[in-house]
Amino acid sequence: MAAGRCVVTLPNFVVIGAMKCATTTLATQLAAQDGIYISDPKEPNFFSDDDIFAKGVQWYTSLFDNAAAGDLVGEASTHYTKLPMYPETIQRFTSVLDDVKLIYVMRHPIDRLVSQYIHEWSQCIVIGSIEEEIGKNPWMIDYGRYAMQLSPWLEAFGPDKILPVFNERLRTHPQQELERVCTFLGYKGAPVWADAGDQNVSSQRLKKSTLRDAILNAPGLKQLRQGLVPQGLRDWAKGFWQMNSKPELSENVRQQLEMLYDDDLQQLGSLLGHSITCANFKSLTESTPMTFVRTQERV
Repeated sequence: MAAGRCVVTLPNFVVIGAMKCATTTLATQLAAQDGIYISDPKEPNFFSDDDIFAKGVQWYTSLFDNAAAGDLVGEASTHYTKLPMYPETIQRFTSVLDDVKLIYVMRHPIDRLVSQYIHEWSQCIVIGSIEEEIGKNPWMIDYGRYAMQLSPWLEAFGPDKILPVFNERLRTHPQQELERVCTFLGYKGAPVWADAGDQNVSSQRLKKSTLRDAILNAPGLKQLRQGLVPQGLRDWAKGFWQMNSKPELSENVRQQLEMLYDDDLQQLGSLLGHSITCANFKSLTESTPMTFVRTQERV
């Protein structure tokens, strides 16, 4: 705990998802602002994962001990919007945090799904083709059903406490979106977007290998490798653990996914006061900052 502090600190805000939608990028940008503190680890998954929740609230609050007095304090755990995988998240969350603001980042649902498949492949969680795996693992599709994931959060906290952010607009208007997020959080400073490149990019991931990592991280070997092995040869070697080409969906499977996601996007659109489909998702979300509307305002 920071010297001279004895007050338990809880987060003022939480980025609750969605997976593979630039939550890491947003959390990194927020942490770079004076007066904003993000937990380390950034993604504690406290309220979702049973084994982590078992560590207790004292462990959770200790993640924020190094925040300075007056800081806006937050964390970013995409597991919080992974129904049906983590069904107890909301109940646990509301038992500890009630006065908190939430940020939910979205992305074209099929792009998000492809990115998640690459991530799961790199972690050796899936090994088959993308179409085989989404057929066997419907939870991969469910993580991109944004209205379904948001429904219990809106019921628990209401539309005024949740800010919708879209990956597409975050990429095309980063400074404006950062300012919008900071205004929502009540930040008093003047936020500045730092061009740090994309964080947590799936296409750059190496497939998980315990043996490889143990060898590469052996004491002294990293420095020796960087000094003696040409970059081109190192890049060639990485290719053995990287996906050689972007996964492709057949037209038939893509159409089925679009139909499924369009049903969910229709519900999302009613929450945001816009008509959203897979076809107009990118153009609409790039051009239009959105907030959740109250029930009486919905069309």
